Amino acid sequence: MTGIVQALVGGVLLGAVNTFGDFFWEWMNLRHRVAFGVAHGALLLLCLGLYLGILAGRPIAGAVGGIISGTLAACVFYALAPMMRLAAMFPAWVALWLLIGLLDGVALRKGRVGQALARGAIAGAVSGLAFYAISGIWTRPSPGGPRYLVNFASWTIAFIPGFLALLAARTTSAASAYSPQESRTASRPAGRS
Repeated sequence: MTGIVQALVGGVLLGAVNTFGDFFWEWMNLRHRVAFGVAHGALLLLCLGLYLGILAGRPIAGAVGGIISGTLAACVFYALAPMMRLAAMFPAWVALWLLIGLLDGVALRKGRVGQALARGAIAGAVSGLAFYAISGIWTRPSPGGPRYLVNFASWTIAFIPGFLALLAARTTSAASAYSPQESRTASRPAGRS
């Protein structure tokens, strides 16, 4: 599976997970509280981290890193919300992608920190624009309640650019994912090191 296909699948999966989150908040009639928001972020990013971990052949590390990333990104939102109100979603979204860039690039794939941060920053910027474009699902909610197909499409559109920034250049699957060092070693003729 190419990186572009992985990015599209990731966008659709996270679109579905986030839409289910929207449904759950509405169905449970939850009032917004910090603890609920942090738990929500941790659970959503558990799924994102798990997906990246599966792609890298390290699902447990991905899931744990996703929980940590989701918790930290939610904390960014709640730290900024008193000053920025709902606009705090945007720096929190960028922080989310920076953290996910580090998770994917360094923790899961053993790459360089600078490169991982660059990919995370690009993911945050491009998906941040998409996230801003779909933010009406919260800032201008439908009078009859959530329209879940619209939410699904919106979330999918918001996640795909971030996944593309992280995954588009990749062509390996989890079964053939090697670190750069392993790949160089595996391609050498026998008897050389």
